[in-house]
Amino acid sequence: MVPAPRRPRARGVRDFRSTKTGYLFVLPALLIFGVFTIFPTLYTFYISLWHWNQYNIGLSKFVGVENYKELFQQGDPSFLTAFGHSLYFTVGMVLGGTTIALCFALLVQRGGRLVNFSRLGLYLPHATPLIASSLVWGMIFDPRFGLLDYGLNLLHLPTSQWLYSPGSAMPAVIIYSLWHDLGFTTLVFIGGLAVISDEYGEAARVDGCGPWREFWYITWPQLRPVTTFVVLITTIGSLQAFTQFYELQGAANSTVTLSFLIFQNASGQTPTLGFAAAAAVVLFAITVLFTLVRRRTSVGGGGATT
Repeated sequence: MVPAPRRPRARGVRDFRSTKTGYLFVLPALLIFGVFTIFPTLYTFYISLWHWNQYNIGLSKFVGVENYKELFQQGDPSFLTAFGHSLYFTVGMVLGGTTIALCFALLVQRGGRLVNFSRLGLYLPHATPLIASSLVWGMIFDPRFGLLDYGLNLLHLPTSQWLYSPGSAMPAVIIYSLWHDLGFTTLVFIGGLAVISDEYGEAARVDGCGPWREFWYITWPQLRPVTTFVVLITTIGSLQAFTQFYELQGAANSTVTLSFLIFQNASGQTPTLGFAAAAAVVLFAITVLFTLVRRRTSVGGGGATT
């Protein structure tokens, strides 16, 4: 097969991607990325192999994989307990966030002036800073003067201690996180609904197909790539969540997740940086795993076949 002839380049136009000058343009960005991302990541791997003394690095002791073995020993809270809390939070965010966002997206798709205006209202919580909105929700969850229990009392519904009870602390954080992140995932689904073909749906309605069967057999299969993207992005973000757990700390370490456990061991009066670095490496490995899954399952990704 004879290759197609190359289009002649316009006179005086240079392709900087094939010259050393092009690398000079991206060098500042590469330096910033290397100094603030690549180097700290590699240094974390290094520290995870030591009993690190941040006050006198010369007194640090190389221990190999001992910090990783220590992750599976008892603690208050232990690494496995924090990992369980992270999984609890992640499952709640994935199941609840995906389902509610898809329902809102289907409602918004129906159109109308009021519904179009609601798109802004759906996204506004996501635009608020995490730390500020977490503080506000901490007051909302307060069982003494919080608005949530006050509203439940008015409706004659059972109230809760929320963050002050180990059993309800994590659901409270999930409720806040769903409120904050719902706008983003809803917009992703709205974008997915906007590009899918409506021809099959029209044909199904002509044949007498009901709304539920149309969604399950026509709309849902076309939304599966978007749903996969939302699930994986939500999973990665939930595993790395930290700010809301820092501000909305539950009773009896009931909301200590992996990110917060790393923070606890990397700060304080007697920090154990080696242990914290080992936990960070494990969290990094889990995040990389889900990132690779996302790449393999994304539209046009490595897992696509022709």
